[in-house]
Amino acid sequence: MTLCFRAGSEEGSRGYFVGARRIEVHRCSPGRHLQRRPALSNTADGAPGVWRISAWANFRLPAALDEQDVSMEDSTQIPAGTPHANDGDGPVPTLMVIAAQGDLCLRVTFISSPKTLKPPKKEARPRPSLPRTSAGAGSPAGPQAQPPPPPPPPPLTPLQSPRETHWYRVELAALTRQSEYFRVLLGADSRFGEARAVAAVLEALDLDGVDPRDVEDAARLPAVDVTDDDEATRSPLRHHALADLLRILHGAPPAVRHPAVLTMRHVAALAVLADRFGCAQPVSRSLSAELRFKWPATRLKAAADGSGDVSGGVGGPRLDSEEVLRQRVLVAWLLDQPLKLHASTRDLTIHGSRRWTQVADQDEAEGRVGDLASWWDLQDDLEVELRYRRECILNTIASVQHHFISLYSSRTQMCKLGYDSSSACDSFQLGQMIKFLSSKKLLFLVDFSSTSFERVAEFGTTDINHIISLLSQVPSYQVDRHHTNCGLRTKILPILEYIKAMISSNVLSIPRREWKNARATQSWMQSGDDEKQERQPFRFGRSAASDDRLRYEGAMATDRMARQLFTAKSWDWSPEDRIQP
Repeated sequence: MTLCFRAGSEEGSRGYFVGARRIEVHRCSPGRHLQRRPALSNTADGAPGVWRISAWANFRLPAALDEQDVSMEDSTQIPAGTPHANDGDGPVPTLMVIAAQGDLCLRVTFISSPKTLKPPKKEARPRPSLPRTSAGAGSPAGPQAQPPPPPPPPPLTPLQSPRETHWYRVELAALTRQSEYFRVLLGADSRFGEARAVAAVLEALDLDGVDPRDVEDAARLPAVDVTDDDEATRSPLRHHALADLLRILHGAPPAVRHPAVLTMRHVAALAVLADRFGCAQPVSRSLSAELRFKWPATRLKAAADGSGDVSGGVGGPRLDSEEVLRQRVLVAWLLDQPLKLHASTRDLTIHGSRRWTQVADQDEAEGRVGDLASWWDLQDDLEVELRYRRECILNTIASVQHHFISLYSSRTQMCKLGYDSSSACDSFQLGQMIKFLSSKKLLFLVDFSSTSFERVAEFGTTDINHIISLLSQVPSYQVDRHHTNCGLRTKILPILEYIKAMISSNVLSIPRREWKNARATQSWMQSGDDEKQERQPFRFGRSAASDDRLRYEGAMATDRMARQLFTAKSWDWSPEDRIQP
């Protein structure tokens, strides 16, 4: 019999089992498990497959389903002319009706790697929700009692085979109207063989007096073969993303709407497919208007001191999920979301990436990096540009401590008070400076041995704001009570405030329109590699520290000032204390 039922009718049980095939149910001993085994097509009634269920001994069917067949409202139907398996051992192809009166079938073959076919991560599973209880939980339900929330939807069924075929019944006019890919492939003026084959089948139906919209057997409709691999998304749920994409092209709401299953990974797969089929604009509108998708915020987690951790050695916050942030960058770029791209690229530049560490570079050079999704290597030079901008900012901050260490270790006397202890003051401040920076793991003393380089921490995933915060903690030690204004603190704090003001500018983010149309004017790499332009060292003076424009975020000319600061080849942070040759 054909069943569609919700399993787990006993108390305290949860879960769904949906079937639209011939199902054979029998009882067995408690030690057996649920088995799904499609049989061959040689069944007596011609059914495409048989589901054999071995359940626990206490499992029972609802009474309404014990003696009758129950149909399913959105049941999956299989075209009569479709094959019963994929390459002999795959699951039975299924037909998903996108348009009930569609005149075309898309025969999509999903090719997946073994790594992709692993069980989906926790983000793809629904989160169980507990019903809310009022203060008088034991009393009868009154007018103030709140109804329990609806149960979460069943988890999305992932792909099960390395090569799996799904059929989608669609309208040819909707595809060619909304998708540039299908307009070129199947349009009236197309030169591709797929367009001629579709036109021939539709013409044959017209000669027989059959309207394609009224055809019930989808095998009689023209079919177009499409192959989709998992190189871009590495997602086992991309067949659901393709179904939602086709629904959007037909003006229907997507089926995946619940927050438990509408994850950032699903949206990323949807954006990648929209970019491939040339329909990013309608998908972007649906994401904002119909789905009202809530973009996940950048979440941070506390980190330890980092001893033995290749991700960083100065502690501070770390990204809780870098993959989600990278998916935000990719989706914002593909679906033309400039505000989201502005915020996401800025967060990635500030917080860093584990792909930007020396360990990751060595693994990639030695070929130890496996197949990664497209958001781990952002397209259109976004990956290299964001990494270069972060390196420019880190070089600028590192130049501050390097500048003052060079000053106090030179022969020029920094203490200008003229006391007998002035020379001792410089030595004292240099020692305190090295002691502080070494204790905060912002300075590493490396000798000529090769093993000493292992003590250098990795800053690829260190928060830039955390580094500035550590430098701001420099103490104001004095060799005696007469050297009140001597030391690093009084000199470095105005510099750090200036750098923080420059970091808060808009220059760290990627503007989508300018990056797409005039990349040369926006790229820091191209401006840094311009050898014809003679760059003067950046000099920080009192006028720059007291600039009133720094008090306001996004002030005029702040972006230009920030770019000049971070792309400079050298820095002079105290021109009045310049080292004499």
